[in-house]
Amino acid sequence: MGKSLIIIVITVLMTGWTTVRAQAPQTFDGQPAKRYGLNEDGPRRHVREEAEGAEHLQALLASYTTPEQWEARKKMLRENILRQIQLDPLPQKNPLNPIYGKTRRYKGYTVTNVALETVPGYWLCGSLYQPIKHKGKTPAMLSPHGHFFQEADFDNHNRFRPDMQYRCAMLARMGITVFSYDMFASSGEASLQIPREHHDTPFALTMQLWNSMRVADFLCSLKTVDQSKIGITGASGGGTQTFLLAAVDPRIAFSVPAVMVSAHFYGGCNCESGLPIHQTPSGLNANNVEIAAMMAPRPQLLISIGADWSKNTPTTELPYLKKIYGFYDSARLVENVHIPDEQHDYGYTKRVALYDFAGRVCGLDTEKFKDAQGRYDEKDVTIEPAEKLLVFGQGTVVNGQYIMQPVKTRPMMPATEINGVEDLKKALKKQQERQ
Repeated sequence: MGKSLIIIVITVLMTGWTTVRAQAPQTFDGQPAKRYGLNEDGPRRHVREEAEGAEHLQALLASYTTPEQWEARKKMLRENILRQIQLDPLPQKNPLNPIYGKTRRYKGYTVTNVALETVPGYWLCGSLYQPIKHKGKTPAMLSPHGHFFQEADFDNHNRFRPDMQYRCAMLARMGITVFSYDMFASSGEASLQIPREHHDTPFALTMQLWNSMRVADFLCSLKTVDQSKIGITGASGGGTQTFLLAAVDPRIAFSVPAVMVSAHFYGGCNCESGLPIHQTPSGLNANNVEIAAMMAPRPQLLISIGADWSKNTPTTELPYLKKIYGFYDSARLVENVHIPDEQHDYGYTKRVALYDFAGRVCGLDTEKFKDAQGRYDEKDVTIEPAEKLLVFGQGTVVNGQYIMQPVKTRPMMPATEINGVEDLKKALKKQQERQ
């Protein structure tokens, strides 16, 4: 059958949630793997050889040759993702009860820190970037971050990083409302209720998708936002969050996953590949490129580079996506900007691709944000220290432990019964039982 792919079966244990248990590896067609087994570090559930990935895409294309067959497959994939990620049924949505911090005003945009109660008693923290001068309702974008951890230097950590602030602020200056938010249990305020060690777990995959759905709810609730123009972008693990939300949430109108979509790599963290979202009842398993294809025919830009697993995008992943978009006569709506000599990040050149794409899709005039040489000029963006981007107080790191210190001018986290991951699991399950 050709080269084989290991897929690890994940067993449901403990209150309906999961831990990883290694079972018989499978190829992408559900057959026992002949070559791959377990390595010394545990199951190889997230990586395979490049040729296998390309072969898998061809097998997928051969399985659906008409738009109707693809639509049936897409419906099954969505149901399967939600079931495997343990969001079936979807939990009942409680009020988000947003807590707003003080708004800071900069050149062409404002920043307001916001906490959202995505599950009763559990708070997701982030920062809302809004245009100052924009006629009518604005497009909006979710901005999840990836695994760019610098816990000894919070000014260069996760959503506090300058490249995150540049892209959020520039999009806001262009006329797009943006919400930048924490990964689950990823330290900082994200670890106030759930300790950092729970980030690299299967439950983080569940919570990150649910949190993204609730962020979309929040953006759609804003009176200044055009609900028909909701987009999302993120790099690395933020890219995984990007294409997963776009696959299951029809409100996402345009998507920009950066340095992540690959036929041979699924993400090295349990928050990306810790649940069997690629295993399907049909026996022909999915991969991340097929999940990204579920965005069709909505506009999508893949940003790829030569130094990571996205290096084959122009020759492997993009042709597959073009064929899927072709079912809707919309092949032009899936694009790729490939930068072969760059590294795994969301650097300036990648942000330029984002600005061009988002501006075009949203019908915005981006020329006014370019310098005399025609380059996007980010000099009017104010990079804030991490401390200014916190919702509830001032954070410090003591012996590697994140400590929140009260600040009189900021709100404190409301009293809550959720003080650990088991409390949160119970609260989420209770919301599901209410459906």
